[in-house]
Amino acid sequence: MATLLDLVGNTPLVEINRMGANRINPNVKIYGKLEGNNPGGSVKDRAASSMIEGALLRGDLKPGMKLIEATSGNTGIALAMIARLYSIDIELVMPANSTRERVLTMEAFGAKVILSETIEAARDYAEAQVQQGGYLMLNQFANPDNYLAHYRTTGPEIWRDTAGQITHFVSSMGTTGTIMGTSRFLKEQNSTVQIVGCQPTDGSSIPGIRKWPTEYLPKIYDAQRVDRIIEVSEADAVETTRQLANVEGIFAGMSSGGSVWSALKLAEELESGVIVCIICDRGDRYLSSGLFG
Repeated sequence: MATLLDLVGNTPLVEINRMGANRINPNVKIYGKLEGNNPGGSVKDRAASSMIEGALLRGDLKPGMKLIEATSGNTGIALAMIARLYSIDIELVMPANSTRERVLTMEAFGAKVILSETIEAARDYAEAQVQQGGYLMLNQFANPDNYLAHYRTTGPEIWRDTAGQITHFVSSMGTTGTIMGTSRFLKEQNSTVQIVGCQPTDGSSIPGIRKWPTEYLPKIYDAQRVDRIIEVSEADAVETTRQLANVEGIFAGMSSGGSVWSALKLAEELESGVIVCIICDRGDRYLSSGLFG
């Protein structure tokens, strides 16, 4: 009999074959990894499980301590879910423009939610609370357990499910844990696999994708592990997200639209290849945002 944590990972890989350049060139295949199929509904279940388990194994998380974390949403939901399994109290700090669905989901798992002006302000608040004592911040932006989750699971799953045929991996970049860990594994298997990061254009706001100011750049990020960065506009991410639902039947959030848009642009350049992109979460946590309106 499986536990909830046993269901994290081993998400499906499905072909995106009804939109874009791969319809014109049958030698280019695009696959989406459906991370919304994780029990908490996003790719962040992997990192959350890894970070909490790591903190417990090392003794960093001591009896009576509370967790606190700054999040734009998905990590917070995953942490709230997994913290509940260990009976750990958790406080989550997130930008005030986060969708109501995300806040309610965290609260449903028993988390305390604090809203701040920006994600940068949320990070500053969480760090200040830790200084006062009684809290442990897992710090997804600097915690090796974040990217190690993807080194141990996401990368091997993609390699297995493409039978080692993957040529390009595309991922939106937020904390950068997904792209850092998956890059490490895939490059060990085949150094020619191209790792492509997705970032927003200047002025674009895409939940889950960030172009960080230098002082907030995630400490786990290593630019040498990314071969190329493709910038996507907010409008293109929105339109691609809607097309994913309407054309492919894949219901996802805007960061997934950004990832798929980047994969489609990449496909236009290739004579042949196997592209895998991350479908980060499910679309139901964005219904109040107007994304699908």
